[in-house]
Amino acid sequence: MLAFSAPAMIGFSWSARHVSGQTTPPVIELPAHYRDWKLISVAHEAGKLNDLRAILGNDQAVEAFRRKDLPFPDGAIIARLAWTYTPSEENNKAFGQEQSFVAGAPTNIQLMVKDSKRYAATGGWGFAQFTDGKPDGPEALKGCYSCHVPAKERDYIFTRYAP
Repeated sequence: MLAFSAPAMIGFSWSARHVSGQTTPPVIELPAHYRDWKLISVAHEAGKLNDLRAILGNDQAVEAFRRKDLPFPDGAIIARLAWTYTPSEENNKAFGQEQSFVAGAPTNIQLMVKDSKRYAATGGWGFAQFTDGKPDGPEALKGCYSCHVPAKERDYIFTRYAP
């Protein structure tokens, strides 16, 4: 297994695995201090997923969002953290009705990593998903790129920066 570290992204690394003489796409690891990244936006996803989300970014991603600089620069990393949501008993008691919700159990973390050479086949983005801090297998990532194709004009990013 080969490991490559990018100095500008402390705590982040890629590793290439060799299978039958071929290199598979690099495995993306969860950056060590991603919870210290800046907030880009928040969201509520209804429907099947039905979760609360916080979208965080490393410095390169946040600066690109702020400047509306597309395409995103290589080295930009966007993290989507998701939780179930539950009623806030204290707030609802204060308001006399169920209207407030808070983050419940975490569901997963998704990453998008910009590297236009390494991930040329997927619009320059690498995708990863983690459940309980562990990377999900390739099956979980099969639909990532195709899901993001409708956002191609925005460099495959659905999120809008929340000022």
